[in-house]
Amino acid sequence: MPLQVTLVSAEAEVWSGEASLVVAKTVEGEIGFMAGHEPVLAILASGQVRITTAGGEKIVADAADGFVSVENDQVTIVAGEAALAS
Repeated sequence: MPLQVTLVSAEAEVWSGEASLVVAKTVEGEIGFMAGHEPVLAILASGQVRITTAGGEKIVADAADGFVSVENDQVTIVAGEAALAS
């Protein structure tokens, strides 16, 4: 079962969809999430969010100033600033 992922900035939704893996940088270090992960609420550090979609595509976004929440295979990343990396 894939993760349902939503990445939003203060201005707009940056990306949403199904993923097999999400890796985000928090103030306590980098953390990865897969289906079945324990609930987490962490402060997002400035850095990259790396998403591997359910189809195997790699999505990279730069994000800062926010939080990441994981519960029931739902990953929500809310950032003050976020944009897909070019």
